[in-house]
Amino acid sequence: AGERFAVRNSGAVAVIEGVGANGCEYMTGGTVVVLGPVGQNFAAGMTGGMAFVLDREEALERQVNPESVILTRLSSAHWEGVVRQLIGEHHHETGSRLAEAVLRDWDLLRGKVWQVCPKEMVSRLTHPLSTQAPERAAG
Repeated sequence: AGERFAVRNSGAVAVIEGVGANGCEYMTGGTVVVLGPVGQNFAAGMTGGMAFVLDREEALERQVNPESVILTRLSSAHWEGVVRQLIGEHHHETGSRLAEAVLRDWDLLRGKVWQVCPKEMVSRLTHPLSTQAPERAAG
């Protein structure tokens, strides 16, 4: 996707294979799964919704705007199920070879998935971000 993908997203669900600068900026709702790299200033001003990023290059922490979000590795069975289902739907609807490869290699890649959650949403989630370790502020 181009720059500013999902800006002001208030409820849409999307799976994309990479995004330019300012992705998920001022997002207030919905869910975004990114299967590739993200540009600078990701999640700036994000106050709602949830994003998941497959970070094979270990670059996300440098690209996220840490003022409003918490980053945690995917570590909850609930959220892992959500991500896998969305990637599966993306593959079914688009025939994406990338989505197919991610699903095939899930056991190797799941540890490279970051969950990006607005700080103000953490206490209101119906399912915790992690069942293993406390989350940490981005940056």
